[in-house]
Formats: sequence, C-alpha cells, structure tokens
Amino acid sequence: MDCNALQQEGLRGDWGMTLSELLPALHGLPRADKLRAIQVLAADIAREEGDMLPRSDADYPIWSPYDAFEGAATLMRLLNAEQAA
Repeated sequence: MDCNALQQEGLRGDWGMTLSELLPALHGLPRADKLRAIQVLAADIAREEGDMLPRSDADYPIWSPYDAFEGAATLMRLLNAEQAA
C-alpha cells in the first residue's frame, strides 16, 4: 500500500501524523538513525505484546558441544552400529 492510500484511509498515530507524512521523513534519515528507529519501534511492539523479547540484563544458558562427552559417546556408538550393519 502506498503513502497516498494510507493517508486516504486515515491511519494516524497518537502524534497526529499520518504514515504517509512520516515515511518521507524516515526515508530522509541517515542509515544509523533509520536503524535506531527500527530498534525503538521493535521494542515498543515487544512491550505491547507482553515483553516477548529476552531481557538484556539477564543471563541465559547456551549449549555448547565443548565437553559434551555423553553426546560424543552416543554419536560414536551410532557410527559404529552403522559400520557394523
């Protein structure tokens, strides 16, 4: 949908600008400002949807194959069984 169609539909935010008025301003921004606008909007949407994004101040476990000896042993058994068959 183009800017004119959006304006005709009357899609306005709480700030009183239509999307068709906002888009040209966003297109004129430098790249870094465009990326920042994307970050701000994504964070707003996440907040509205119940904070589905992980918190930035929390620790999250990440699995790594380093020291995964049980997994290596299981894989070796499967490979040996495959070769024996």
